[in-house]
Amino acid sequence: MQRLGRGMSESVLTEKTEEELWRLYRKTKEEAVRNRFVKQYLPLVKYVAGKLAVGMPQSVEFDDLVSYGVIGLFDAIEKFDPGKHVKFKTYAVTRIRGSIFDQLRQLDWVPRSIRQKARELEDTVRQLEAQLGRSATDQEIARELGLPAEDFEKLILKISGTTVLSLNDVWYSGEENDRMSIGDSIESPYSRNPDAIVEKQEMKRVIVEAIGNLPDREKKVLVLYYYENLTLKEIGAVLGVTESRISQLHTKAIVRLRGRLTSVKRGIM
Repeated sequence: MQRLGRGMSESVLTEKTEEELWRLYRKTKEEAVRNRFVKQYLPLVKYVAGKLAVGMPQSVEFDDLVSYGVIGLFDAIEKFDPGKHVKFKTYAVTRIRGSIFDQLRQLDWVPRSIRQKARELEDTVRQLEAQLGRSATDQEIARELGLPAEDFEKLILKISGTTVLSLNDVWYSGEENDRMSIGDSIESPYSRNPDAIVEKQEMKRVIVEAIGNLPDREKKVLVLYYYENLTLKEIGAVLGVTESRISQLHTKAIVRLRGRLTSVKRGIM
């Protein structure tokens, strides 16, 4: 009989349920158990990478996305807590996607000029909505930017490639404890520090509230894309509009969300 890890056999692993394997891994960190999880959930990494590849520039290779995602899978396996009654698949998708975005961010594949336009738009929306006390319309934002409606729509499409990355870092100032994403608002990372738990809960509350205040169609796009894992094309089919229109709605939602969270964060800090 083949022996694995610290004397654990393949037959022993096969006989155990996944729940039992998770409890065992939490207790022993058995390498054989980890490898089993990696093999079992590798197709999930390819699935997430495939979804994200649709909106990426041609210079970004699918195999690279898979490699980045595997890092996230390992991270998910190490940090997953079965006691929280959240399915591993749900938890892992967030970690895999986040790992891919982290690696892409380090590569800095978005042109500097586009990043600058994205920041200008975000600042404009944040200031305008703070003045209005409500969501600004496209016409109001375009007027504030001094752009005709057609040029405003072109601007939204131009910066759409940066907003997917931004969403995974909607609240971050450089400290590990001061990091929260939309995915984390579903299930906060485990922490033994009571102060950190309270801070995470407050950030989660702010993010959920900010999402709730988005215009209805933009909110639907976020839910379908980040929670239901649909592609922009699939969302377009659900809502009965073009993929290009969904891309615009997605970008506007992220710009509003980041702007609102920036305002709230500055007030808190």
